[in-house]
Amino acid sequence: MALSDKLLGGTMLLTAIFVFTYYTTWSILLPFFDTSSPIHGYFPAREWAVRLPAFILVVGLSGIGFFVGCTVIRERKRKAQKAKLRAA
Repeated sequence: MALSDKLLGGTMLLTAIFVFTYYTTWSILLPFFDTSSPIHGYFPAREWAVRLPAFILVVGLSGIGFFVGCTVIRERKRKAQKAKLRAA
């Protein structure tokens, strides 16, 4: 395993831990702090704790659907081309 693979894996792990901690604090722990607390300044409005993941989910599922659709169309064209060559 190359050093760059370990570095990339470590970076991805640290990023995932940071995102998980930030989002958990934002969505679950923030309501327990008083609204005048300075910790509220580090986070966007709470409605974005729902909107942002919903948007990411829609974009991600749309991307997966687009990929699957393109793959299905490409396979049909390839099969039709093979069938055409066999018939000739």
